[in-house]
Amino acid sequence: MGASSNFPQEMENIDKYIKAGRIAARVREEIKGFVKEGMPLIEVCEFVEKRIIDLGGEPAFPCNVSVNEIAAHYTSPPNDEKSIPENSLVKIDIGVHVDGYIADTATTICFNPEYEGMIYAAEKALEAAINMMRPGIFISKISSEIQRVIERYGFKPISNLTGHQIDRYLLHAGKSIPNVSHFSLEKISSKCVYAIEPFVTVKEALGKVKDGSEKYIFRLVKHKFSKKRDKAQSLLEYIKKNFRTLPFAERWLKRRFGSEDAYKQSFMTLLSSRCVMGYPILIEATLKPVAQAEHTVYVDEKEVIVLT
Repeated sequence: MGASSNFPQEMENIDKYIKAGRIAARVREEIKGFVKEGMPLIEVCEFVEKRIIDLGGEPAFPCNVSVNEIAAHYTSPPNDEKSIPENSLVKIDIGVHVDGYIADTATTICFNPEYEGMIYAAEKALEAAINMMRPGIFISKISSEIQRVIERYGFKPISNLTGHQIDRYLLHAGKSIPNVSHFSLEKISSKCVYAIEPFVTVKEALGKVKDGSEKYIFRLVKHKFSKKRDKAQSLLEYIKKNFRTLPFAERWLKRRFGSEDAYKQSFMTLLSSRCVMGYPILIEATLKPVAQAEHTVYVDEKEVIVLT
């Protein structure tokens, strides 16, 4: 990643994107040597989130630790007892923000040599997509190249997971970057930030994700609750102040309030009243393993800079 002098000064707070990207990249590299078979998933989540804070950032979303056929959106709930299985494929998705300016990156850790080619295909597709990024290019061209590279290595892209434009306090803002060929007149815009994230599975898989029954990542969607002095309103105000529009984990509430008894009933009230929504875990529809690679890039008029 280049020094800040490489960035055009007219982009507001580019230094904060740079800082978020540096932190995200450092934690991503550290986690590769940290994750072991048999390790509790909650230990991975908490290591990532603590390192982000120690390095001067804030988590932009809960650390995702998605194993094998789970493609995305798994973070540990409070008291999670799950651990890294033997011979597994583990996707670690990391988000960092500095004053709302977000960097998003992911890596796949492999404990089974059978899956190494799938990771390589994801990384090569990501590299090819970044090399194509420039203002005015059709997003469909980038998507077609991602699919072409993945299929060249004998694998299949996940068709209903996409990369995405990023804005301040908005992880998914505006344009999407699908991982499969499609018709669209959307183009990459100058002076914008994008996360590119190929998801790859085996050739015999359906190549789509479905919603699982579990939801462990949440986001504020309504800023008002009907009962002004209700405990749920106080919790809503806390969520709004601390997380804004960014996703959060129930673990973070337990850490703040000390016990589930202190917040659980109010939290369930916010969910049932749809002030807060949950993201279902995403599972490959035929239960085949999934690999992921991801970088966040800034697209300038003259160059594309990988922030992560």
